[in-house]
Amino acid sequence: MTLSDDWFTELCTESGSAFSLKVKQKLHEEQTPYQHIAIYETEFFGTLMVIDGFIMLSDFDNFLYHEMMSHPALFTHPGPEKVVIIGGGDCGTLREVLKHSEVKQAVQVDIDERVTRLSEQFFPELCEANDDPRAELLFADGIQWVKNAAPASVDLIIVDSTDPIGPAEGLFSAAFYRDCFEALGEDGILVHQSESPLIHQPLIRNIRNAMGSAGFTQLLTINFPQPVYPSGWWSATLAGKREPLTTFRERASREKPFATRYYNHGIHLAAMATPEFWKERDRR
Repeated sequence: MTLSDDWFTELCTESGSAFSLKVKQKLHEEQTPYQHIAIYETEFFGTLMVIDGFIMLSDFDNFLYHEMMSHPALFTHPGPEKVVIIGGGDCGTLREVLKHSEVKQAVQVDIDERVTRLSEQFFPELCEANDDPRAELLFADGIQWVKNAAPASVDLIIVDSTDPIGPAEGLFSAAFYRDCFEALGEDGILVHQSESPLIHQPLIRNIRNAMGSAGFTQLLTINFPQPVYPSGWWSATLAGKREPLTTFRERASREKPFATRYYNHGIHLAAMATPEFWKERDRR
C-alpha cells in the first residue's frame, strides 16, 4: 500500500499490478488489537475502507460483492432458515441475507468489533439490518464458534473474510472446513470468498481441494466483477453435501420480492459458467 500525491494505491505483488484511487481526505485511522483500519473519502468511489493496506470495500461497488456472496447460495439452499456469517464485519452481507423472508436467524461472527462500529459510522447504508430482530452480532473468533456449533444446526455458512493472512488465515484451512461440514445440516451450503479467478488460481484450487477433503461432495466456483479488488474480477466458492449446486430455486430468484443492484436470475446463471481456462486448470 502506498499513499502519495493524494492517491491511494494497493499493490498486488503476485501479479505485478496495482490499483489506485484518487483520495480527497483521510477520514479515520486506528490500530485495533487485530488489524490496522483506515477510512478515506475518494474522488469517485465514495468512502473507502482499507484494512492492513488492502482495500475492503467502497461505497461505489460493494453491492457486487455483498449480493454475490449471499443471494446465489440462499437461492440454492431449499429452505435457509439459519445463516451464519463468519467475518463480514461491515454488515453488507448481513443486510443482503436478511432480505430473504425465510431466514429466521442470521448470526454474524467477526473477531474485530471496530470494523462494525466504523461501518455503522461511515457506511450506515450497509448496517440498515443490524437492528433486525433476526440479526445477532457476535464479536468472537469465527473459527472457534464454528468448532463449538451443534452438529447439523446451521443451513448456510458464509465466510466473508479478508485475504488469507493475519486473523483470516485459519479460515482457509481443511480443519475449518471440516468443522463447517459438521455444523451444516444435510442440505447445508458453505460459501467462501475465493479471491481473483484470474490471478489466484492456485488458492482457488487449494480451497476446493480442502473443501473436498473435508467431506463436501458438491463444489461450485462462481465469478463476478469487483473493480476495487486485484484484477477487477472476483469469485466465491460454494460447497454442498449432496445436491448439485448448479440447481437453484429459479422461480424464486426470478420473482424475488426485494431490490438488488446486480444480482438477478440471469446473473446467477451466468456466474456459474466455466471459463475455458478453468477447464484447462482443472485438468492439470
